[in-house]
Amino acid sequence: MNKPIRNRAFTGTALALAASAVLTACGGEDTSSPDTQAKNAPGAKAVAVKEPLVATFDGGLYVLDGESLKLAKTIELPGFNRLNPAGDDSHVIVSTDAGFRVLNAAEQTFPGIEYKGAKPGHVVLHAGKTVLFTDGTGEVNVFDPDDLDGGEKPQGRTYTSAEPHHGVAIELSNGHLLSTLGTEEKRTGALVLDQNNKEIKRNEDCPGVHGEAAAKGEAVGIGCEDGLLIYKDGKFTKVDAPDDYGRIGNQRGSDASPILLGDYKTDPEAELERPTRISLINTETAKLRLVDLGTSYSFRSLGRGPHGEALVLGTNGILHVIDPETGKVEKKIPVVDKWQEPLDWQQARPTLFVRDHTAYVSEPGKRKLHAVDIESGKKATSVTLPKSTNELSGVVAGH
Repeated sequence: MNKPIRNRAFTGTALALAASAVLTACGGEDTSSPDTQAKNAPGAKAVAVKEPLVATFDGGLYVLDGESLKLAKTIELPGFNRLNPAGDDSHVIVSTDAGFRVLNAAEQTFPGIEYKGAKPGHVVLHAGKTVLFTDGTGEVNVFDPDDLDGGEKPQGRTYTSAEPHHGVAIELSNGHLLSTLGTEEKRTGALVLDQNNKEIKRNEDCPGVHGEAAAKGEAVGIGCEDGLLIYKDGKFTKVDAPDDYGRIGNQRGSDASPILLGDYKTDPEAELERPTRISLINTETAKLRLVDLGTSYSFRSLGRGPHGEALVLGTNGILHVIDPETGKVEKKIPVVDKWQEPLDWQQARPTLFVRDHTAYVSEPGKRKLHAVDIESGKKATSVTLPKSTNELSGVVAGH
């Protein structure tokens, strides 16, 4: 986070100039496999899209123009696929049954870069590095996303956890690596490794550890079933939840705010708890504030705005813009119809993806995708897609 942000600004003018050519060239469905598309390049590849978005549907991926939301290309890819930004202005990480695959979303091709392994899990962007955690092997891969440009697998750091588990890792600006501790049955906390993968810190006071987020000042929070564990300036600090079981499993951070946004669940026996409270954790004071929104939300509902605003998409269809310092809901933006979180976490539900000043929100029930200007609260663009989408992400540079 302390590393200077690279100058890789998006160019709206270039986007606008390219849009019509993109849509003309790639409006139809591509029924070839991703690998076939890559091998046929450049003859078969589409015209590059700036600021691309990617959405999954049952059986494939949609690549969309980030400004117009027009569908640029359809890529067939069977199975349940997940999406994360790769950390540059061209690529997205696709999690498949066989591992992580890198998609050049700007060119709509798979260049052949893969990190194979069962149960690909969290993807973390921080301090100019991208970190992949493979749950089935416990393997951590760290690389500079700029090195994806050549189409070859980047040379990067690797680390393997003592035991495979559903984990997460993040590399700090000083080269230290924070990675979770656990087994397939039990997760307990985190350790910190130096540049040579030698352990220098450990904390196992974080039962059920899940998820991470970084705040202003490079304070890293990882969620626990009884609060949150903060790692900052070489020290761990535990922030206790006000309930015996107060699970914070999903967090979002911002370079502009010392306060982390998290979910908050209190029923360990629930098949699916639909909480109405969110948590705001101040990494400077180690204080936790709960805010009741009066509506439930899902793990795909959390985001951060360009000035550190906490964003939550409620099941009432409203995007809540919250001041993290006070917990006050400053703005309520109607975006989609009312919805209910499905019992199966893999099933589609409205999803929030935030980039710069725009909140992108999917509405699977109507096959729609919306772009909302966070500051004005106005819906800028909406589009109807051929099929209902599930996950939603896009390129994000400068981390």
